[in-house]
Amino acid sequence: MVLKVLLRVALCMGVAGGAMAQQMNDAERQEFRAEIRDYLLEHPEVLMEAIGVLEQRDRTAQLEADRQLARTYADALANDGYSFVGGNPDGDVTLIEFMDYRCGFCRRSFPEIEQLIALDGNIRFVIKEFPILGAQSVLASRFAIATQLVEGDAAYKDVHDALMTLNADLTMPVLARLGEGLALNVEAIVAEMESPAVNERISQTRQLAQAMQITGTPTLIFEDQVLRGYVPLAQMQQIASGLRSDG
Repeated sequence: MVLKVLLRVALCMGVAGGAMAQQMNDAERQEFRAEIRDYLLEHPEVLMEAIGVLEQRDRTAQLEADRQLARTYADALANDGYSFVGGNPDGDVTLIEFMDYRCGFCRRSFPEIEQLIALDGNIRFVIKEFPILGAQSVLASRFAIATQLVEGDAAYKDVHDALMTLNADLTMPVLARLGEGLALNVEAIVAEMESPAVNERISQTRQLAQAMQITGTPTLIFEDQVLRGYVPLAQMQQIASGLRSDG
């Protein structure tokens, strides 16, 4: 990352210097370039300052690009008609999570998101099944989505919560035992796992993630703020409070 920024700084300086150098003869150009080099060697803090400015510009540009994506796909993110909606369905702040059951940081986020919802009382929470960490991730998501289709939202949330805290490989025997422990119709759920409806939901969420340039989990979206990675409870509370203040 630092090397990439250094190259950008050098390129910018080279362009600026090149414009001036075009008006000089060969000797003057060599002297000018040598003076720039000597100055940077004597004052490396100038280069570090330039790197800081470029990095801040990059962060600002990325944040704005993410905001625009969230606004463009707001309806698909918050109201796709099939993703589980929990917390307070009529809440004044919507939190969307793209998650994977095998993602360590998703598991770390899970109790903190649950705590956020419980403490706040006015968070609308949307779960996006986004299995990207291998076959077991896909299997677990299929089981969870099939549960929602067969047994409804309450059963889905029970399965979701159990999977987020399960310390075992996500195999069919393990999933079946989990479903039996929750008194679910496991046979019907398993029969639904490869259905067109399940395939369509996974496919649509993947397409949305691609459009949103989401490649990792967890990715959290508070209204138009896209947070790529784990976010602690205190920061989530601050974001929710800020959104209400701005609104």
